[in-house]
Amino acid sequence: MATISGLKSQAANIQIGKHLQLSRAQTVTFSSIAIAVFVVVFTIFAAKSLISEGSFQHQVINAKHAALNQLQVNQTNVSKLANAYKAFISTPQNMLGGSPTGTGPQDGSNAQLVLQALPSKYDFPALTSSIEKLITGQNMTIQSISGSDDQVNQQSNNTSASPQPVAMPFSATAEGNYAQAQALIGQFQHSIRPFQIMTLEFQGDQSDMTVSITAQTYYQPGKNFAVGHKEIK
Repeated sequence: MATISGLKSQAANIQIGKHLQLSRAQTVTFSSIAIAVFVVVFTIFAAKSLISEGSFQHQVINAKHAALNQLQVNQTNVSKLANAYKAFISTPQNMLGGSPTGTGPQDGSNAQLVLQALPSKYDFPALTSSIEKLITGQNMTIQSISGSDDQVNQQSNNTSASPQPVAMPFSATAEGNYAQAQALIGQFQHSIRPFQIMTLEFQGDQSDMTVSITAQTYYQPGKNFAVGHKEIK
């Protein structure tokens, strides 16, 4: 009986040992699978991150190359522009046929004439002075020069990235003879500053003529050059 009980006990111990070995083997297997899955998932995410970073760096490098090429083109264009400007202002006669260094109505450098033609700042008093000069230059009597001074609203319009001409409407009335009135209209038409005549009215006879004009001229805000930036995503 003792021998049979001992054999049963040994068999039970062997069975328990096999279960322990199988449990350990299963634990090791599951641990190995979990580690393998973790390594695979980590590798996938790491590879995705590296690919994304590589693509980003590639875009940055391309953008830097493009910016460098544009800078080189700009440097070349600056030199060309400087040479063209020097040639533009150093002509023996200006574009009106006047002297670049004179003080007459058609004198002044080409650069000065361009600034007078399309000023970069709103200045209604300066406009009325120009109109007065045109009228008195024909020996006519000024009866009125009027318009709406929009200085307050135009103060914030000094520079722009894409400047556009801004109209400056006005009206003027002058008195003289018929020949003087004709000459005045010619002066408006041939002025370096562009004048767009909207209405024109003559009253009187050849010796005593009153001419009334409603017209507009323009100014154009200066172009705003600014260093920009580009975000690479």
